[in-house]
Amino acid sequence: MITDAASRWVEINGRVIRITHPDKVLWPDIGLTKWDYILHLTRLAPHLIRHARNRLLTTIRFPEGLGGSSFYQKNIPSYAPEWVDRTVWKNTRYILLNRPETLVWLANQSCLEFHVSFSFYHEDRLHALVFDLDPNQCEFSRVAEAALIIREELQSLALKSYVKTSGATGLQLFIPIAPCPYEEARKVNRFFAEYFQSKYPQLFTLERMVRKRGKQVYFDYLQMWRGKSLICAYSPRARPGAPVSAPLNWPELDKGIDPEQFHLNNIHDRLEKMGDLFLPLTSEATQSITPILDLLKVRS
Repeated sequence: MITDAASRWVEINGRVIRITHPDKVLWPDIGLTKWDYILHLTRLAPHLIRHARNRLLTTIRFPEGLGGSSFYQKNIPSYAPEWVDRTVWKNTRYILLNRPETLVWLANQSCLEFHVSFSFYHEDRLHALVFDLDPNQCEFSRVAEAALIIREELQSLALKSYVKTSGATGLQLFIPIAPCPYEEARKVNRFFAEYFQSKYPQLFTLERMVRKRGKQVYFDYLQMWRGKSLICAYSPRARPGAPVSAPLNWPELDKGIDPEQFHLNNIHDRLEKMGDLFLPLTSEATQSITPILDLLKVRS
């Protein structure tokens, strides 16, 4: 990256991007400006793009920064540069976040969150099961407890799992698997959700209506589906403090963490120290869910 601080232009991979209103404050609580944000994302780009590549992108834009109005953006704007990768799915022309210059261009549009599809745009199959755990009226420690129980049960099945914060109040578990159709993955997700809710009824709930969930952790097995999305690893969130969806290792979750402790101002040091804890998810997985599917067939 080459920058000219006086005129606030950024050059990446031979493409020059003009940064408009660079001094606009996007996170008022910490005084983080658009220019600060651009600089953070240029450093995060290799990691964020690694997990967003070739997935349908949905962004949340805050033209006036956090606290102002916002809107979801799925369709690529008509004024997007021609070099921004894109694809059409169900009459929507999605951006593919495959290049650092695309990330900077989106940041200049005040896109503060980056959500991606569960599968690659050119495939109708999944490479990981995803368990989305959301608290309702409970402390984050309860979500951590739920995640650790799931991990222990998965280990008993010889299934390895990875966990990250949502950047908000929840956790998301990823179980890399041999490529599998959505329908089969949904059956397995539902099996696990019902199993944990049955075995730990005081901790887990499958209740979709928020007001009926009480203080249990919502196991959202329905989120993992075609056309739906999840916050990308290393994406910032439009919340006070500029938190980031951060991959964790299991021991630190066991010791106790606060999801707000991972944010734009310290995620780079964490990456330099620990590397990308989700890197294994980018390799082809061999963990099979066929035995579980066979069991479900016998039961039906």
